[in-house]
Amino acid sequence: MRDGSFLSTFCMFSSHFFKKLLNFVNMRRLLTRILNRVLLSGQFKATMTEAEAEIHTEGRRKLVVGLGNPGMEGTRHSVGMAVLGAFAARLGGADCWRSDRHVAGEVILLEVQQTRVVLLRPRLLMNVNGVSVAKAAGKYGIKPEDILLVHDEMDKPLGKIALKHGGSARGHNGVRSCVDCLQTDVMLRLRVGIGRPSLKTSVDRHVLSRFTSEEQKVLESVLVQSVDLLISQLSQSDSPQDSQPASSPAGGRQAAQRREGWSENSTAAQS
Repeated sequence: MRDGSFLSTFCMFSSHFFKKLLNFVNMRRLLTRILNRVLLSGQFKATMTEAEAEIHTEGRRKLVVGLGNPGMEGTRHSVGMAVLGAFAARLGGADCWRSDRHVAGEVILLEVQQTRVVLLRPRLLMNVNGVSVAKAAGKYGIKPEDILLVHDEMDKPLGKIALKHGGSARGHNGVRSCVDCLQTDVMLRLRVGIGRPSLKTSVDRHVLSRFTSEEQKVLESVLVQSVDLLISQLSQSDSPQDSQPASSPAGGRQAAQRREGWSENSTAAQS
């Protein structure tokens, strides 16, 4: 009888604990979404430079974003920023970063194979990186399907990279913020493996830690491969198949359709 009573009490306690944990996670996500909305609500009328204005001329336009935490460059969680830095250096633009308060980030404008490209390093925390991405997309008139996010991926070991067309955030808060702020998940993503932590290391501590000296050697090769892949992706000519986010879940396609004319409206609001 006592064993049955103990088991019943344990089950009730476990159920109560997991409900509390679920409520905490849901509340944290809700607060993040509210913060995204608050930061996006600030209206601005950007004064564009000549180079920025040229981005709005006819032609292919892309936005490449390195997700990460400002001031924490060199950590695993900010490996997307490292890739973007290597990409800019490859194209001779390592010293061309400039701060843009209108998009809450640092940007570089360049051209890759007749494609006008905006590089963006958000200066907001990872959990609200999407605010910076959405503002940059609006300022430069770039559609969500023409945005490429570069971010860390725990489900892949260090040394592995992969492109993913749309889909869920898979637990990545920076990607989740982008999906929330852009109201679609059609963005192309370059996932850079950082591996999972050991049993004795928490996830937070793992992603916020720096690469070891041995890992740095692997990272150097990863950066080269990532830049090669980015250049290849940006150099591809658009085709009817490319313009349709067919590999994205139906929800992403529907969200994109609801936002048809998104970039044109954003551009008109600034003129």
